[in-house]
Amino acid sequence: MALASAAWAGPAVVSLDQCADQYVLALAPRADIRGLSFRARAPDSYLRAAAEGLPLRRSDLESVLAARPQVVVREWGGDEAMVRRLEARGVRVVGIDDAADFAGVRANIRRIAGALGQASRGEALIADMDAELAAARGAWGGRRALYLVPGGLTAGRDTLVGAMMSAAGMTDAAAAPGFAPASLESLVMRPPDAVVLGFFDRASTWSQHWSLADHPALKAALKGRVVASLPGAILGCPAWFAADGARDLAAAARARR
Repeated sequence: MALASAAWAGPAVVSLDQCADQYVLALAPRADIRGLSFRARAPDSYLRAAAEGLPLRRSDLESVLAARPQVVVREWGGDEAMVRRLEARGVRVVGIDDAADFAGVRANIRRIAGALGQASRGEALIADMDAELAAARGAWGGRRALYLVPGGLTAGRDTLVGAMMSAAGMTDAAAAPGFAPASLESLVMRPPDAVVLGFFDRASTWSQHWSLADHPALKAALKGRVVASLPGAILGCPAWFAADGARDLAAAARARR
């Protein structure tokens, strides 16, 4: 029995940042998790409830090595010097890419799941994500929508938020690809059909950066057009739960019919 148990045990794993925490919590058996970042239980951590009772570790070499991991997962935690030193000690370091679409999310899931010896868990996670995307497809019928965060930035093409909106049948009103400041003049002159807010559940932490999003003219132009406010917990990591946003946007469209 001991030999069978050892054969089925996965690699000991540590995650270095909040995004990596979500992947490790979703894909690794609980007994294999040797450490999460100190952001794992933060209010905007998607799987914060699952992190309860698990060890938290600083993202420095000494703390990570003390956990004796075989695999370390990171998006931005640590630095390249630390990665090299971990790899020199035989630790496999696996990165999460900044995905701009759901194909990139699938690639992230498969990469992390493979490193953890949990390919079947990864495929199940992808299947759940794809089911949510399929259920949301076309809900807005191509209507123009603007994404806006408290600092006044919006998201256009080549962003996961843009992919999320597209998955729900929205046409992104942002003119430029990537993240850029929203144009007050164009929004006042030609308001979008719908507005999607992001990170406004954390607005108090952005108070010194509100700028455009707090402008009276913009507030007047967008009044009655806000259809959803997406929480930071589903926006801060290129992961499968971005599909929750598409689901919520689709639900908002159906509620307006």
